Amino acid sequence: MTRSCICLKINLNLLLPKFKFLMIDGKGNPNSEEFSEAIGVLYSLSYAVKMSPKKDIIPEGYFDFSVFPLEGLWDLAEEARAKEILDKNSLIYTIMIRQPDFMTDELALQFINRVKLKKPHPLLERVRFGCLEEGLCVQMLHIGPYDDETKSFSIMKDYCISNNLSRITKIHREIYLSDARKVQPEKLKTVLRFKVE
Repeated sequence: MTRSCICLKINLNLLLPKFKFLMIDGKGNPNSEEFSEAIGVLYSLSYAVKMSPKKDIIPEGYFDFSVFPLEGLWDLAEEARAKEILDKNSLIYTIMIRQPDFMTDELALQFINRVKLKKPHPLLERVRFGCLEEGLCVQMLHIGPYDDETKSFSIMKDYCISNNLSRITKIHREIYLSDARKVQPEKLKTVLRFKVE
């Protein structure tokens, strides 16, 4: 039997800090080749930032850091909401990797252009840099396959009802603490989060 959760908590701070991200927006099945390539593009950029001092580029305020985990914002196209079975081709997503505080708009563009020269890829044209701020959230650590996340979302929904909280958007966030290419599905660790009021 798949374990579904080991942690459920409400973030009591009303405004979680702003974090900076490199992001790619898309629509479709996360098992597609395009989605996989988009992940590769984001990691190429993130490692270019991390390794920049070895390329004689030292951004102002640079500090050594570990590349952050992949994250995703997930929604569903309006026409697919009424269907009983999830159509993964109707998923709308933003996949992203957090960037260190020293990253700026100018630096992001510089790294995108450098990667275009070294490892050209059409998806680099869709990369954008920006900040995200969430506010009050409910989050849970889901352990197991991605397809079993509905069990954890059900627990989160019950938690909201018990604590007089309302989910304010159908969009949810996932933070991938495991590499799905290397970890068995039943051992995958994913933080699930959505905004509440």
